[in-house]
Amino acid sequence: MTTLTLDAAALEKLVSAAVAAPSIHNSQPWRFRLEPATSTVEVRADRTRAVPAADPQGRALHISVGAAVLNLRVAARHLGWAPEVRLLPDPAEPDLFAAVGLDAAAAAPAPGNERLYEAIWRRHSSRAPFTGEAVPTGVLDELVTAAHAEGGGLHLPDHTETARLLRLTAEAERRNTTDEAQRTESRSWIRSGEVPSYGIPVGALGPQDLAGRLPMRDFSAIHAAEHQVPALFEHEPRIAVLGTDRDTPADWLRAGLALEHVLLTATVHGVRASLLHQVMEWPNLRWEARDPRDRPGFVQMLIRLGYGPEGAPTPRLAARDVVEP
Repeated sequence: MTTLTLDAAALEKLVSAAVAAPSIHNSQPWRFRLEPATSTVEVRADRTRAVPAADPQGRALHISVGAAVLNLRVAARHLGWAPEVRLLPDPAEPDLFAAVGLDAAAAAPAPGNERLYEAIWRRHSSRAPFTGEAVPTGVLDELVTAAHAEGGGLHLPDHTETARLLRLTAEAERRNTTDEAQRTESRSWIRSGEVPSYGIPVGALGPQDLAGRLPMRDFSAIHAAEHQVPALFEHEPRIAVLGTDRDTPADWLRAGLALEHVLLTATVHGVRASLLHQVMEWPNLRWEARDPRDRPGFVQMLIRLGYGPEGAPTPRLAARDVVEP
């Protein structure tokens, strides 16, 4: 029988994988703590890295932490454990978002886990234009399955519905660039010069769509100093809608797990992705993003999928900076 040791070295490997997850504005709003007595890694929210203008309810914060939990689970399986993930395990500690139990070795490798683990280090958001080549149906089916495995749902809208969602995104982007609180907060996460280990470097911002069809987030807002030269984006964007049946904090965490499972699966297949979150930041637009032809549910993220250049990596905090004693 394999004997696994949950020591400082193993914790560093687990946390290094976890912090590679995406987070809103690359804010990395998470903390980790090892509880040796129960062989548990606790995952907490770091609200000092919240983005209250864009995320007043903390929904995106939960999604960000959920994505980190997915990476931690994948890394734990890679190292030989059979991790048990409990979401919001203690009502008395609302910032304890997850507890990952690592007290048992896996009887056998989890199917497909090694490919996901390798993808952790290659997954980057791509804000560049895509080629317009269609993502194969078989790959899209795998992405739908990945979301479902985590308790989420992935809807692939048709042309008409995609156009409607892009119009809503354009309206949300207009509001983001004209609302002073949103604009100021967004700009505060741009990093230039000597880049710290969080936020978004200028080089990772990406251009705006020259044709105005695809409303990418403009982190520089009205100030154009960091703008790249506009470029033509794909004419028919492939948008996927990530949703949940309900809209509680636990559902937000599940959405984060589902999101990262989808993104890693896409990376395995060489599919690039970027996240269109603007609509989620305005309650009435988020409600309108629900497909009226579909059953009731709650939209958590719009994901743009396609082929093109690999996204620029963004910095990450070191494991020692996010692990509590």
